[in-house]
Amino acid sequence: MNLLAKQSASGWVFLTPATILIAVMAFWPMIQAFIMSLQTGSSANMKWSDPIFNNYTRMFSDKLFLTSVKNTFLYLLIQVPIMLVLAILLAQLLNNKDLKLKGFFRTCIFLPCATSLVSYSLIFKSLFATDGLINAILVHLGILESNYNFLGNAASAKVVIIIALIWRWTGYNMVFYLAGLQNIEYSVYEAAKIDGANGWKTFWNITVPLLKPTIIMTFIMSINGTLQLFDESVNLTNGGPANATITMSHYIYNSTFGKGVANFGYATAMSFFVFIIVAILAFINIKVGDTRD
Repeated sequence: MNLLAKQSASGWVFLTPATILIAVMAFWPMIQAFIMSLQTGSSANMKWSDPIFNNYTRMFSDKLFLTSVKNTFLYLLIQVPIMLVLAILLAQLLNNKDLKLKGFFRTCIFLPCATSLVSYSLIFKSLFATDGLINAILVHLGILESNYNFLGNAASAKVVIIIALIWRWTGYNMVFYLAGLQNIEYSVYEAAKIDGANGWKTFWNITVPLLKPTIIMTFIMSINGTLQLFDESVNLTNGGPANATITMSHYIYNSTFGKGVANFGYATAMSFFVFIIVAILAFINIKVGDTRD
């Protein structure tokens, strides 16, 4: 073997264990799941659907599933842009070399994402309860005449979930933007300042373009996470009132393990629907953000 062949062979030797693990732990379960999505029934009573794609066509006539899709995309369209814009602005502020106590402020903003998903959901549920702290403050300030049932009203319950998501994940994304900002040479900003660029022009024409790979990465991760939103729907509102806040993952869980008769095939078909949406949106983001010639 010549040197090039030896290098290629050694590379495959290192890649093979990871490739086998990924195939066994990820791709093979995906194939099994797709086969299950073509079946109906539960547990040992699984049988092929008739017609074979019945589970997939059933989704589009299932009003509750369509409601869960609309709710999930509502959270996605409102929460993700607000969260990422806040994360970039906070990262820009906390990247100032003259700012004192930077470590303290960064820690305070990052701490929410170190809180467990169940714990923070229960905290928000307590805060926005009819006899909770938020109601007490609003009544005391005269904004409300009496306690309001935030989690018992469909519109306000969705707002609470969006607020909770922004609080929980803004600091997480801010860390990525901080890392990206610290890789930008400060001399670039000094040159822009000498050329007469103000703060907004510097941010828009220098910071944002140089952060584009990081922005695309956080956008894809945020889309992926929001489309799989589960804990907030379960622990904050339990999908209520009257399934008005239920998400796709919550409905899939209910179809599999939760309410009613378990239907593994239908739940798996819905999971594949989520997977396809995530893949399509990720592909679009990568193509839009790819500026290479």
